[in-house]
Amino acid sequence: MSATNAGRPLKVLHVDDDPMNLRVVQEILTAFGHAAVMASSGREALERLATEAFDVVLLDIHMPEMSGLEVIERLRASPGPERGTPVIALTADVLSRRPQDYTALGFDDFVSKPILVSGLMASVRRAAGLSAPRRFSHAS
Repeated sequence: MSATNAGRPLKVLHVDDDPMNLRVVQEILTAFGHAAVMASSGREALERLATEAFDVVLLDIHMPEMSGLEVIERLRASPGPERGTPVIALTADVLSRRPQDYTALGFDDFVSKPILVSGLMASVRRAAGLSAPRRFSHAS
């Protein structure tokens, strides 16, 4: 499916410390006609967000040095326009937090790993405002 079938092409920042996860998500996003920008650390993500505009951020929760939770906290506290960028939490840890806990932390949505293409793309479309908002729907 191209971006024309799923809405306008989006510029998506994907933050993950695992190169394989970065590659898989990049392939998914580009297959749907979106531009995928990769960051391998929280620090790199914050640097990119301070200088580039993104439609959506896909943010891994468990990363060394700076966790996704720290990244979202810093992003939402930043003075610039990037603080309002929609951010989707990505994590394999579905036991320690409920999806609504991620909303309370500043995330716009939640996708569990392993990532299902349909669930990821539905979440990206919701976060970018391309479909009716239905947070945390896991009909994948």
